[in-house]
Amino acid sequence: MTTELGYVWSSVEDAPVRELFPGIRLRPLWQGDAGARAFVLQMDPNTCWEGIDVHEPGPEEVFVVSGVFNDGERDYPAGSFIHAPAGSSHVPQTTTGCTLFLFYPQG
Repeated sequence: MTTELGYVWSSVEDAPVRELFPGIRLRPLWQGDAGARAFVLQMDPNTCWEGIDVHEPGPEEVFVVSGVFNDGERDYPAGSFIHAPAGSSHVPQTTTGCTLFLFYPQG
């Protein structure tokens, strides 16, 4: 929703759900005019991304809202912030389940 001041807001509960892989759901929250995008990613316990997640064309910013996120190499508990530069990659997974806020400044 957009207000007169240009603020845009959305609710996770109202965002459409797209299941990327079994137990991994993506909810779009916002898309800017220049292609920047924001999402919430929900991962059930014991789920793993199928394949390698490559960050193209730009970086990925991740904030762990709840649970413990693992990038294939280390655990990031709730409250962690991760900057993944353009061209980097990882294999998202979790044993506990987690909710992530994802921001793509370049789309």
